[in-house]
Amino acid sequence: MWRATSNRKRVSTHLSRFNGRTSVHCVTDGCLAEMVCGGFVCTKTSLCALNLLYVLVSLLLVGVAAWGKWFGLVSSIRVVAVVIGVGVFLLVVAFVGLCGALRHHQVLLFFYMIILFLVFVVQLVVSCACLALNEDQQNHLLEVGWNKSESTQRDVEKTLNCCGFSHVNYNASCAASCFDHKPPLSCDACASIIEKYAGEVLRFVGGIGLFFSFTEMLGLWLAHRYRNLKDPRSNPGAFL
Repeated sequence: MWRATSNRKRVSTHLSRFNGRTSVHCVTDGCLAEMVCGGFVCTKTSLCALNLLYVLVSLLLVGVAAWGKWFGLVSSIRVVAVVIGVGVFLLVVAFVGLCGALRHHQVLLFFYMIILFLVFVVQLVVSCACLALNEDQQNHLLEVGWNKSESTQRDVEKTLNCCGFSHVNYNASCAASCFDHKPPLSCDACASIIEKYAGEVLRFVGGIGLFFSFTEMLGLWLAHRYRNLKDPRSNPGAFL
């Protein structure tokens, strides 16, 4: 019997008949480790971990919106509804990704990839827009948002202790504590206070959005790779 003297891994194959077809089973430890640890299982684990992160982020969004509404920090139903809606949508996407990863379900993984790609495009555009806005554009958007919602005006006035956007009108109503005194104390306009933090907030939002857009690209790549892998524990002759 001929014996190999090199340090190559020994590979033994067993030919077996299954439904009239020949299947080859790799039984060496090195080959099995390459199929499982280097491919299928690691990709599956990474995809599950990424979607668990999305689940935590979605629950955080819903919790923060509910907390702000409960303690009266945000009185606008629209703002709370939008934040909760985004959280629920992200939770559904993460649930689809988890089910597709755990079951190696081709259809769920396909729809997961499409939804994740659309979310990536929208989030990337919004993040780049937040980072690219100059000071004049920021002030214009702030004024438009201020004039669009009276509930937002009251929230900002109460939180920042200011009245009005560009100037204070003492003949109108105001939710700030400085306006409650008789006669009213000197109150600052909200625009001067908001503009101090608007740039930092936009850069923060844009940076967070870019970070999560890259995680979505990672999820797309993992889902595409995992979808095209075969489970080494299943029948090699089966179609996956």
